[in-house]
Amino acid sequence: MANVIVVGAQWGDEGKGKVVDILSERFDVVARYQGGNNAGHTVVVGEEKVVLHLVPSGILRKGKVCVLGNGVVIDLGELIHEMDQLERLQVRFEDHFFISRRAHLVLPYHKVLDVAHEARAAKKIGTTGRGIGPAYVDKMARIGIRIGDLHQPGLFKERLQHNLMEKRAQYPDNQALAALDADQIFTEHLRHYERIRDFLVDSAQILDRLIREGKRVLFEGAQGTLLDVDLGTYPYVTSSSATAGGACTGTGVSPTRIDGILGICKAYTTRVGEGPFPTELTDATGEHLRTRGQEFGATTGRPRRTGWFDAVGVRYAARVNGLDALALMKLDVLDELDPILMCTGYRYRGEVLTEFPNETDILAECQPAYEALPGWRQSTVGILEEAKLPPACRAYIRRLEELVGVPFTLVSTGPRRDEIIIRPNALWKSWGLA
Repeated sequence: MANVIVVGAQWGDEGKGKVVDILSERFDVVARYQGGNNAGHTVVVGEEKVVLHLVPSGILRKGKVCVLGNGVVIDLGELIHEMDQLERLQVRFEDHFFISRRAHLVLPYHKVLDVAHEARAAKKIGTTGRGIGPAYVDKMARIGIRIGDLHQPGLFKERLQHNLMEKRAQYPDNQALAALDADQIFTEHLRHYERIRDFLVDSAQILDRLIREGKRVLFEGAQGTLLDVDLGTYPYVTSSSATAGGACTGTGVSPTRIDGILGICKAYTTRVGEGPFPTELTDATGEHLRTRGQEFGATTGRPRRTGWFDAVGVRYAARVNGLDALALMKLDVLDELDPILMCTGYRYRGEVLTEFPNETDILAECQPAYEALPGWRQSTVGILEEAKLPPACRAYIRRLEELVGVPFTLVSTGPRRDEIIIRPNALWKSWGLA
């Protein structure tokens, strides 16, 4: 038995969806523990590209149980739209899909406030405008509405009307807020509730039972370590706990039930939105990474910022998450580049920092200290055996492992689910995955 957390080791968009899709074949349950539909996981199955925003990507594996935990914030309209798309692909939800009654709702006024906050902010965060941050604000302020509250229409309507009145009082000049109709929102959400009510459960209890029965659980998050609300590049972060600790608080599963933590990182670095990014490339190389890697947001379509691999940031992610292993994604994107650089430290006011700074203002001043390795200048796409990789490519992987201090147990060589090298080790075997 093994219960494993999959966590992003950079600024999100590392390829967690593909890894979860691959690993879910070896697990019984996939549980999503935080975030909302502000992030997307893209999975390529055969010739079909599927973008998932809320439903765990394990749903694409027949017979796997998928759970949305209490730490997720849910836009019901978007969830149902996603379920409809999946059903057209012959995906079945009955007896395989569960939603925590404790998960909070993203409501129309949250989306309006998200846009309003960003518009008037002195420092832009670069949010998706999907209402995720304001929904978490209401959760922490103890005025949020949980999906289980829809079971009591009178209570739901009372809280909805009160919250909408409060938001309008805070933003008296916001025409979009003024235009919202509480009765319409109420009616629409009761209709949505009828569609998903049979999937609502005490997800912590369900997961506990499955674990006691010997089922393997894979915990899936959104975003990445450097976007964690506590441990990321605050304030340029998401609004939830995207690190491994969030898996326990976001599902109600005890930390003592966790057997391992797998980090995901790209062979280079990307970031969406504002905030410091020491290795960012704004030249032709950066554009090459963006184009070759198809670095456009799965949720918004925004072009991602691109840069060389940042070993300082990934090493920090390894420490705060307690990573046991890493998956290295999109190695093939580097095939045409020579030389290939990696950041080994940050130059800051006459010294070189080898630890990720706590202060975002310091990070904004940092310049990368690079180490260069020769490129391999040949295709690695679809290679399934490490020995068949070019020698320079193998040398690059080994050097990254030395710098971050964690072994790579998976190496992705293309977008398809079967284009991946599995490097079994003792840890992999202890998880029962060899």
